[in-house]
Amino acid sequence: MKRLLGFAVLVFVLACGTTSAQPAIQPRVDITKVPAAAQPSAQFNADAATEAYLAMMPAEAVARSNAYFEGGYWLILWDFLYGAAISIVLLQLRWSARMRDVAVRLSRFRWVQAFIYWVECDIVTVILGFPLAWYEGLFREQKYGLATQTFGPWMGDQAKGFLISVVLGGITLPILFAIVRRFPRTWWMGGSLAGISLTIVLIAAGPVFLQPVFNKISRLDDPKVTAPILRMAHANGIPANDVYEIDASRQTTRISANVSGFAGTTRVTLNDNLLRRGSLEEVEAVMGHEMGHYVLHHILWSIFFFAVVIVISMAYLSCSVRWAIRRWGPKWGIADPADPAVLPLGLLLVSLLFFVLTPVLNTHTRLQEKEADMFGLNAARQPDGFAQGAIHLGEYRKMRPGRLEEGIFFDHPSGYDRIHTAMVWKGANLDLFNSPAGNTPATATPTGN
Repeated sequence: MKRLLGFAVLVFVLACGTTSAQPAIQPRVDITKVPAAAQPSAQFNADAATEAYLAMMPAEAVARSNAYFEGGYWLILWDFLYGAAISIVLLQLRWSARMRDVAVRLSRFRWVQAFIYWVECDIVTVILGFPLAWYEGLFREQKYGLATQTFGPWMGDQAKGFLISVVLGGITLPILFAIVRRFPRTWWMGGSLAGISLTIVLIAAGPVFLQPVFNKISRLDDPKVTAPILRMAHANGIPANDVYEIDASRQTTRISANVSGFAGTTRVTLNDNLLRRGSLEEVEAVMGHEMGHYVLHHILWSIFFFAVVIVISMAYLSCSVRWAIRRWGPKWGIADPADPAVLPLGLLLVSLLFFVLTPVLNTHTRLQEKEADMFGLNAARQPDGFAQGAIHLGEYRKMRPGRLEEGIFFDHPSGYDRIHTAMVWKGANLDLFNSPAGNTPATATPTGN
């Protein structure tokens, strides 16, 4: 443990030398101006309009975006291998068993033992996982101009996330291990119900209780921004009377928005990067997309989808954990699935399953995003704003992937696909655009803020 703490101090010192954030490469032209080939006319061609928008991105921006996104493919592998290595260390060196022994000495109550063990395990895994977390979450984001934080504020957010994980894990794990003790053969059924319940609670509570821990959320009072958003929301049955702004610029340059929550917690939120960098047309297009997720019940469908995944995961764990304990349990100091020391084994097995399921999980999300794209185009009727948003997202998402590449690694449609979809929609609805200054202005003014 002394070596572990020494390692943590060394990593902390090295990380303090992290570089400052670099600005993202911006398009050379004003992307709020509709290119000539995308102007409505009798000769309008969706392919040509798409290429005209893509040409707005300078070559160095495209290369940088491709490098960032393709590097993410390797991070999927490294995240899995690094996490697996941590789990194996905890098991092979019997650290997990020793932490369990400490918990047993400190309390005779099983649920308290599970909580103490979780706190110990969380601390150790955070320390061991820090180098990759720092590289992936801060250093790499700074290198590609996406992070606005320096090390201190980033560490503050990491500390908040750690405390949240302690609380959530401290509630969930004692319940899960109590279910395993009570139903040693069929615990995976009760465990599935517990996992699904936690998922629902997090989806409902996240926007209201968790998001404000990391960012300031304030009511947006600019009617030129809020009025069209609320009109669109009310026209589509979304119970929202306010639009909220989140100060995401304190962490990142990325644009985003969401319509999140349900059962009385629904909230329409845009981040300040979108408000500052996007035109009014882009804001409407992005919000139309986000409203699509709500109206198309993607939250409920995702709960159902992940409920199936949770059940499969628990059944898989029930079989694989018993097999692993029979084979290596004595070496690890673990004799029973109800032993809290089994947690690293469970994490290892689940991470393996989710690594294999990466294309399936990405495809599920990508198909929902595609549906929301189509809904947003029909709701907002801002195809050029939609294209502008795709270019902004293209600062960190590869615009032209291969078909297999997109199928495996993309959890959103590619930038090319999104712009082309918008231009096809525009070509089919040219009657809405009587002139270049029609429904989608030739020059749109950024919203500012």
